[in-house]
Amino acid sequence: MTSIDVLDASGAKTGSVDLPEDIFGAKVNIPLIHQVVVAQLAARRQGTHKAKTRGEVRGGGKKPYRQKGTGRARQGSTRAPQFTGGGTVHGPLPRDYSQKTPKKMKSAALRGALSDRASGGRVHVVSGLVTGETPKTKAAIEALRKITEAKTVLVVVDETDELTWLSLRNAPEVHLLDAGQLNTYDVLVHDDVVFTQEAYDQVVARLQKSGKEEA
Repeated sequence: MTSIDVLDASGAKTGSVDLPEDIFGAKVNIPLIHQVVVAQLAARRQGTHKAKTRGEVRGGGKKPYRQKGTGRARQGSTRAPQFTGGGTVHGPLPRDYSQKTPKKMKSAALRGALSDRASGGRVHVVSGLVTGETPKTKAAIEALRKITEAKTVLVVVDETDELTWLSLRNAPEVHLLDAGQLNTYDVLVHDDVVFTQEAYDQVVARLQKSGKEEA
């Protein structure tokens, strides 16, 4: 089991935490991670797309011209698909894109993503990013940059940590997540992962509990 330093807002070491081997040293199963991420992104789709068929397009009730004698092909409605303004054939219809993904797969994929980041030294734990009782975006960004210079950072905080939420919610290079919402996609799409101490404890407890249930 490896350990990493816990840093404060000034970048100084205040302690250390162990990285459990079953969470931050797990096997990185790329096909599994890909499947879980695809399912996660599919679930985000609204699926509200809709194209009207010839029966739903307004107009076209009258036969455009007589059946015979014109030399042209017979037509019954100007709302047929071959006409401008006509209906769409086999167009998109509202549907649910979500996929059923077992909890074990989600948990294993998240462990793999965290292990990948930990193996590259891209997992950090902080005691706090903001001092005092007033939200300060500039100070929080400066504190974050003392911990990591990554271009994009995923910051995982406790849902009750209002001070950090208000300080970093508008920072374009930072993505904030509640510890209970930590997922594979957000871990992979950001360069570094920074946990507050409380959020780290919550994530480890959740993943260890799920690991015991899977065993």
